[in-house]
Amino acid sequence: MAQVATTRRAFLRGSALRVARGYYPPGVTEESVRNCSGCAECEKACPTQVILMRDGVPTVDFSAGECTFCGQCSERCPERVFPPEPAVSFAHHAVIADTCLALNFVDCQACRDACPTTAIRFKPRLGGPFVPVLDTDACTGCGACISVCPTRSITMTANTREGAHA
Repeated sequence: MAQVATTRRAFLRGSALRVARGYYPPGVTEESVRNCSGCAECEKACPTQVILMRDGVPTVDFSAGECTFCGQCSERCPERVFPPEPAVSFAHHAVIADTCLALNFVDCQACRDACPTTAIRFKPRLGGPFVPVLDTDACTGCGACISVCPTRSITMTANTREGAHA
């Protein structure tokens, strides 16, 4: 199953890491998912029920909730799909769109309240409600902010680590 962005915008926004309306579970890669037999043991083991099998491949649906990185999916997997050590973050982080209520002068801090790593903070703004600021280094990509956002203004994008220019 190839992961290909169908537009330039999708590619530039990191949508190449998306898998048919979802993301791979933590630590699962395009290469490792080829070992998946589609047994769905990871889906059954997920206590937050965010792992779903789509076309015989495990994906994570953040609209259902968050990943707690408990490692139960990895423990139950009979193949070598997951890394030997449980992952503690995804290869992506949250992005807050311009449709965010707080950015449009409506008081909302639901994402901050849901974030287990306090990666989303709110800073004061003159003449309006506080605005969200995302610390991408603190964001684990768990998706806790996605399911609570009333305007679905939070998505994920691939982590990029650019080196310093000489």
